[in-house]
Amino acid sequence: MVKRKRNDLEFYDRVADQWWDDRAKIYALHHLNLPRFQYFDRYITNWDGLKVLDVGCGGGFTCEFLAARGAIVSGIDQSQNCIAKAREHAQKNSLTIEYKNSESENLPYEDSSFDAVICVDVLEHVSDLKQSILEIDRVLKPGGFFGFDTINRTFKSKLIMIWLLEDILRQIPQGIHDWEKFIKPEELTQLLQENNLGKIDIKGFNIFGESLLDNISTYFYYQKTKGFQININNDLSVMYIGKAEKKRG
Repeated sequence: MVKRKRNDLEFYDRVADQWWDDRAKIYALHHLNLPRFQYFDRYITNWDGLKVLDVGCGGGFTCEFLAARGAIVSGIDQSQNCIAKAREHAQKNSLTIEYKNSESENLPYEDSSFDAVICVDVLEHVSDLKQSILEIDRVLKPGGFFGFDTINRTFKSKLIMIWLLEDILRQIPQGIHDWEKFIKPEELTQLLQENNLGKIDIKGFNIFGESLLDNISTYFYYQKTKGFQININNDLSVMYIGKAEKKRG
């Protein structure tokens, strides 16, 4: 029996041309921007004029969302194909966004370059989480904002994210996630604190509901409406969203 490759980041190169196709499965990520920023907006109420970096930007969903709100946006991604598609789409829509092909462990920017760094649906994929957090801290200005979401390493997350959504419903490509790379909130909190990031807040980013029945119901709701029923609450058992700030001085 051939063992399936996990954390298959080559997937993003393969689907780059479909990124902005609203019929493609990858387009589901586009619908997560609004609920994510309903949380981030609790801490930044006006993005206009802020220099913002999107780490792991893919084909540009979050970058374009931020540019439309007046932010001065840069995006990096390890996928050359996604960066090419992001540039193409931004140009088509007359949006000024700087895109670079790079990895989170070696950000191609000077120290203290950004007012905010956003990193969503990415931390569970990086090669070196500690180095990625160190780099995010380095490029943030003192007092700068770090907004993130990721997946908890629990039995429930393995059941939902891999067994249900990858293997049964096939709504997520098989092999895209590696449960071993999922991150417990206390592990991420410790890393943030060790790397000059404080004022940490973490909440549950509850896309799927609390029970298996909720998960299936939410899936059929998305199939019908292309929308998510998302609650930001205290249930961190599958996905969670959070923020931290770079310490001053």
